Amino acid sequence: MNDERITALAKTLIHHSLNLKEKERVLISASLSSKPLIQALIDEAYASGCYPYVELRDQEITKQLIMGYQKEQLATEEGWRQRIYHDIDAFIKIVANENDAELTDVPAEQMRRAGKALKKSNDYLISNVRWVLLNYPTPSLAQKAGMSTSKFTDYLLEVCNVDYEQMAKAQEPLKELLEKTDRVRIVSPGTDLTFSIKNIPVIPCAGENNIPDGEVYTAPVKDSVNGTIKYNTPSPYQGSTFNHVTLTFKNGKIIKAAADNNNERLQEIFNTDEGARYVGEFAIGVNPLIREPMGDILFDEKICGSIHFTPGQAYEEADNGNRSSIHWDMVLIQRPEYGGGEIYFDDVLIRKDGQFIIEELKGLNPDQLQ
Repeated sequence: MNDERITALAKTLIHHSLNLKEKERVLISASLSSKPLIQALIDEAYASGCYPYVELRDQEITKQLIMGYQKEQLATEEGWRQRIYHDIDAFIKIVANENDAELTDVPAEQMRRAGKALKKSNDYLISNVRWVLLNYPTPSLAQKAGMSTSKFTDYLLEVCNVDYEQMAKAQEPLKELLEKTDRVRIVSPGTDLTFSIKNIPVIPCAGENNIPDGEVYTAPVKDSVNGTIKYNTPSPYQGSTFNHVTLTFKNGKIIKAAADNNNERLQEIFNTDEGARYVGEFAIGVNPLIREPMGDILFDEKICGSIHFTPGQAYEEADNGNRSSIHWDMVLIQRPEYGGGEIYFDDVLIRKDGQFIIEELKGLNPDQLQ
C-alpha cells in the first residue's frame, strides 16, 4: 500500500510519539498484515539514523502458546523479555487482529498465569521505555466499526493523523484544573459517582503513547470512590464483550458488578486479584474525530464527550497505589444522543452533555479542536 497517509503516520510515530534520536534502537512488534506501516517505519527510522528491529506476531500462534504455557516456560520468556526491553530505547506495538474474539476460549486461569508471570517485564517496558500503541486497519476491525474495509482505512488514518501539537496546547488548561481539584462528581442516566483526585498527578495524552490519542488522565484516591456508574458503550476485555456494565462502589471497592450478558465471566475478571475491584484510572476523552464506539478501546476511550473509569492497575505516572494484573478501560459517553450527563469539579459544573462550558476549557470542544 503506497499511501502518503501511512508515511505521515510513520513520521508521527518516530518523531512526535517517540522523539527518536540518531543511533537509538526501536523495536516494532506487529503482525505481517501491517506490512505497509512496518516498511514505512523502517524507512523513517533509517532516514533518522535510528536502528529498527522487528518482532512479527500471529494471533493464532499466540493463542496456541498461551493455551499450553507452563510455569518454567513463562519464567524463561520473562527473562528474554527483560533482556530485550533493557536493550531498546523505544517500542512500537501495532495491533492488527484478524479476529477480536480469538482468545475467548483460553481458560481464565491460563490468562491469569501469563499475566502474572510476565507482569514485571511489561511494567518495566511501560515505565522505562518510550512506547506507543496503535491499531492497523483490518477487515475484522472494519466490521466492528460497521464500515467497509476501505472506508474504515480512511477513517483510521484520519483520526490517527490529527494535529497533536494543537491538541497538546488545548489540554494544558484541563491538566491545570484537574491538578487543583479535590472532588469529582459524574452524573448520567444510571450514574451518580463521587471520588477524590487530590494530589494525584495528571497526564495529558496527545499522541505520545497511543495513536489515535486524545485524553487527559489521572486516578481516584483509592478508597474515595462511592456510588454507581453505568457504562453505555460495549466493554471488551480478553476476547469477551460486555454490554451496559454497571458497577457500584463503596469506599473505593466494587461491591456489585452486573452486565446485560456474560455475568459469570464478568465476576471472574473482578475476582482476578484484590486490585481488580479498585479503580486505577479516571480519564476524559477529547479526540474530535472519534464520536461513536466500535468495541475497540484504543478508539473508544478517546471519544469526544466521554470519560473512562478503569478498574485495575494504576499507571505509575498517575499512581494511586492500586496494583492488579488487569487494567480494564470502560467508557461512558455523555453527549445528548447517549443520554447526556455532567462532570463537576469541586461542585462546579465544567462539562455538560459532552461540551466543556467554562471558558478556559472550550478549546477542547470538537468545534475548536480539529
